Order: sequence, then C-alpha cells, then structure tokens
Amino acid sequence: MAGGDVTIQAVIDLVIREHGGRMWRTVDGVKAGDPRRPVAGVVTTFLATGAVIKRAAELRANLIITHEPIFYGHKDETGWLEDDPVYRAKRRLLDEHRIVVCRFHDYLHRDVRRDGFYLGMAEALGWEPDPERPFLCSIRPTSLARLARLLKKRLHLQAIRVVGDPRMTCRRVALMVGASGMRSHVEALNDFQADVVVCGEVREWETVEYARDARELGVGKALIVVGHANSEEVGMARLAGWLRQRIPAVPVTHVPAGDPFRVM
Repeated sequence: MAGGDVTIQAVIDLVIREHGGRMWRTVDGVKAGDPRRPVAGVVTTFLATGAVIKRAAELRANLIITHEPIFYGHKDETGWLEDDPVYRAKRRLLDEHRIVVCRFHDYLHRDVRRDGFYLGMAEALGWEPDPERPFLCSIRPTSLARLARLLKKRLHLQAIRVVGDPRMTCRRVALMVGASGMRSHVEALNDFQADVVVCGEVREWETVEYARDARELGVGKALIVVGHANSEEVGMARLAGWLRQRIPAVPVTHVPAGDPFRVM
C-alpha cells in the first residue's frame, strides 16, 4: 500500500481484512475523527491516553490505533460524560489535532493462533510458544521467585505481584494477557497443566484466592500479576511492525501508554 492518497479508512480496512474480515458484533471501530482524510502517520498503543494523543500530534500522526477504549468504558459510551471536564478536555485535544482514534480489540484477539499479544509477550520473554495454543510456553525449570524477577526485568516493570510458594518449580507458563478472567486462568492451570498463570489484571477475590488456597493445600499452582497495560503493550508494538511492512510509505510508530500505577 503506497502513501500519498491512502486514506485513514484504507488503513483501517487493511487491518480488518488481514485479521479475518468484518465481524458482526464488535466494540471495535472509529471512536473519534474523520477516517476519510489521507493518512499522515499512524501510532499504535495499548490505550490512547492524553499523553499518547499529545505524542501522536508531535509526530504529526493522524491515526491512533488503540487496543482498549479511550473513554473509560468497554463500549466507549459517552452520553453520561458529556459534561465531564476530563472527557471534554480529551475530546478537545483530539479535535484540535484532527486525530482519528480507532479501537482494535476484538479483531486482534479473534484467532488465538495468530494473537499478537501472546506471541509478542513470548517474544519479549525469549520463549517459544505452543503453535496451537500460543498462550502456553514450556520453559527451563525455574523457581517462581526467579521467574517473577525475569518478568520484571524483561518487561521493564516497576513492581510485580505474586501469589504462590516462591520456591516452587515452574516448567509450564500460561500467558493470560489482559483481563481474561478466572475461568480461563483455572482452565490453563488444570486443563493445560500450567504451573503458573501470568496475567494482566485480575479480580482479587477470584484467581488470587484460588492461587492462595492452592499453595495452602499443597496443589502447586501460582499466579503472577504484571498489570493489564504491561501485558498487552508488547502486542501493540508488534502490530506497529506488522503495519510498517504493509504501508512502508506511511510513518508508523508505537507509543506505549505506560503503566498507570506508581509504586510509592
């Protein structure tokens, strides 16, 4: 795909087409701006924060591809936010710089074998994923404590949260990025014989307590929580590389949203 007269909509259509074609039901799509305009540059990110929008403007990019919603709810419903000062300031920022924001969540997760979030996480950690189930990785036997330190180093994390015996041996890891929920975590631990789940985020009264009981009752399962943004940012960086190959005439930059939390 050449540059020049390529529209933002054409870039959006490319991603949809090469990720399985249009879905009947999805939360994905354009959330702000006019996609009929020519594309000047693309930014990929886990989440189009105010800081990411400002950086896109500095780069003169007019399309942001975000994985998660920009207006604080899964469906980006904004009726209840019309008079909210934060929402209005963010909307003004987008309008001022004429930036289109398109969400790609469901399309990017639809085929588990091609899911760039699992593959990107495995690549960042230097692991070889299972070809049929890329969320599963077999690793050299290591303690839970050493595994946690490896994740913290390779993903450049400020902090990491662990539930389980730090001395237990881990051989099989389930990379359950994002917020996939307790049932998928437990299935990974049992149906797929994972020793530890590495997840993005979790309700603290679900998998957290399951892992705590597993340790107490001698079952030998564990949980590592790295944060939602930290678990999926590598997947959006991978999408940027994928786009550069397909639209070489258009500047494509990955701008990380970053971990929203600070350790005090």
